[in-house]
Amino acid sequence: MRHLVLVLGDQLDAESAAFDGFDPQRDCVWMAEVDEESLHVPSHQARSVLFLSAMRHFAANLRERGWHCHYRHLDDEGNTHSLAAELSAAIRQHHPVGLVMVQPGDWRVQSALVAAAGQPGLTLDIREDRHFFCDLPWFARYAAQRKQLRLEYFYREMRRQHSVLMEDDQPAGGAWNFDVQNRGSFGKRGPDSVPVPLAFPPDETTQEVMRLVSTRFAQNPGQLAHFDFPVTAAQAEIALNDFINHRLAHFGQFQDAMWIDEPYLYHSRLSAAMNLKLLSPRRVVAAAEAAWRVGLAPLPAVEGFIRQVLGWREFVRGIYWTGMPNYADGNALAAGQPLPAFYWTGETPMKCMSETITQTLEYGYAHHIQRLMVTGLYALLAGVRPREIHEWYLAVYVDAVEWVELPNVIGMSQFADGGLMASKPYAATGKYIARMSNYCASCQFDPTEAINAHACPFTTLYWDFLLRNETRLRTIPRMELQLKNLTRLSPERRAAITAKAASLLHQSTIPPSPATLPLLKE
Repeated sequence: MRHLVLVLGDQLDAESAAFDGFDPQRDCVWMAEVDEESLHVPSHQARSVLFLSAMRHFAANLRERGWHCHYRHLDDEGNTHSLAAELSAAIRQHHPVGLVMVQPGDWRVQSALVAAAGQPGLTLDIREDRHFFCDLPWFARYAAQRKQLRLEYFYREMRRQHSVLMEDDQPAGGAWNFDVQNRGSFGKRGPDSVPVPLAFPPDETTQEVMRLVSTRFAQNPGQLAHFDFPVTAAQAEIALNDFINHRLAHFGQFQDAMWIDEPYLYHSRLSAAMNLKLLSPRRVVAAAEAAWRVGLAPLPAVEGFIRQVLGWREFVRGIYWTGMPNYADGNALAAGQPLPAFYWTGETPMKCMSETITQTLEYGYAHHIQRLMVTGLYALLAGVRPREIHEWYLAVYVDAVEWVELPNVIGMSQFADGGLMASKPYAATGKYIARMSNYCASCQFDPTEAINAHACPFTTLYWDFLLRNETRLRTIPRMELQLKNLTRLSPERRAAITAKAASLLHQSTIPPSPATLPLLKE
């Protein structure tokens, strides 16, 4: 054998650089299902099903091409359930001259595979992943030339480089972003009839995986009753067309809004397919821009969507690979609280948290504002240890791959990198949630109150967050107004807030044990 070509569960790209020069007569693809990837964090059952089913479908397509595929199934006898150990076993079996792969999406996985390749002295050719718009060497040079990294300027550079939403050398519509038009809420009436995303009922392969996962990982969080994600490139393309034709037009205006029993609203639900490489971001961006140019969707909606794909998605990948492995240990605000146990059950009287976490456990999905400004905001205000909340996000969302999840949590959500990625902490009271959702209307807590019996925990913890971190936050220019409001609090009110916050945190400091907690089931 010449090359053993390694393909991981988030590298299911038929046009991958790993396949450049592939010779079906001399090369073989290596893929492995292992317990390690569902247990190093307690992976949501739907997340495990998505990865495993998509892998099996991808391997079947490779075999249809006539390519050899060394595929290790989860329940194969003798499976070591470690990627590194399985690779070592395959090397001993096939005696390849060399190994080929594209850049993994996880530092831990890359380190393990590099070590496994090094033991027999093989060359591991790690190729740049051209799935992305921005290659990592370019981002490293870009970052080295700047005192601060900010999405806005990176995003503009990506627009220019790739001629996206540009008219000559100027941004379409005369502005680089349309944030002001993309912050709408639904008001008291709620959303009109929202087109439901196209579902992909589990086929025989997916059903087989579902049975395996629900038995093998019965103690992992989540359920499978709603599983209907695309698991092939063809299905992902259909899902893209469904979003472009039925929800993109309203995405921008309502991208930050939340509503009870509406998990998807106008969101694309394409992140999982993109993160597994079933769907090219170039195809996604081109389809969205084409929709604007033919009048199918307004520019603010299209720009807001493209910014998430061409901007944030590429930006966080660069942050991850230029900062790892030390980036994962960031804790600039010295947060030391354990992750509350209710993150694994949804059992809390806070309506916004209960709704978002329950939805997450049911679907393996929550949109970006539910993640940033509900579950992420609470962890920030409560001072939860960044690594613990990071591992929770990595565990419970079907689209979670560490390169994209970790910077969004450590940098954007928890400000644990000290401002490398974001210019200020995303700290807010419960009034933000009240403005953007209907959660508060049926909640026992009052988002305008901080210390009385019905005080909203978010509002109490917001003021306590400012008090705890006042010295650190004074170095951040964009926190000036919020800290100015803090100076208006009397000593008596400060003491009352501190006492109320301490009581709230005491009630939620039982360290969670995912293996023994009651988990949401069908």
